[in-house]
Amino acid sequence: MFYSFDGIDGGGKSTQLKLFCDWLVERGEQVVTCRDPGSTPLGEAVRELLLNRHDLEIHRRSEMLLYMAARAQMVEQVIRPALEAGKTVVSDRFLLANVVYQGHAGGLDVDELWRIGEVATAGIKPDLTFLLDIDPRAAAQRIRRELDRMETQTVEFRGRLRNGFLAEAARRPNQIRRIDAGRSIEEVQVDIRRAAEEYARTGS
Repeated sequence: MFYSFDGIDGGGKSTQLKLFCDWLVERGEQVVTCRDPGSTPLGEAVRELLLNRHDLEIHRRSEMLLYMAARAQMVEQVIRPALEAGKTVVSDRFLLANVVYQGHAGGLDVDELWRIGEVATAGIKPDLTFLLDIDPRAAAQRIRRELDRMETQTVEFRGRLRNGFLAEAARRPNQIRRIDAGRSIEEVQVDIRRAAEEYARTGS
């Protein structure tokens, strides 16, 4: 199985992903975690460029292609080998983030991004994505660290992000499961595990 976690920053992805992976391990699964962009030498170099170079002007299309390149490397170096070995993969973000950040919020063509992503990932995609949904203002109040380049966008941009994530969840309800992330950590995790169990039983 291949799972991913996504949503606007401040939704609790890191916390929920760790709890979920701990649960999978307790159930006897071999789990491989990764982050997009990142998890390979190329991916980490691209991550540094995209998130921490505040001085560098990067056009949305260039930004999108850099994310795609990092993701392609992660698929070939990390995700595909793990899946072929029968392991469970859990990724902090994947193609959906590209579609929402550079498409819905950034103005690039959404359907074109899905098509480019299909090529970049050679068709490999999460079986189930957990969309941690939260009001952007509440999410911003949760962040207690220095903001990266993508997190310094305007309030309006963050609103477009949330709307984009919700729009894609509505388009792909069998692959993207919305989870209300405005509740307690425990309540959110219960819903994530329930969604995973339901998908394992029914495939949707």
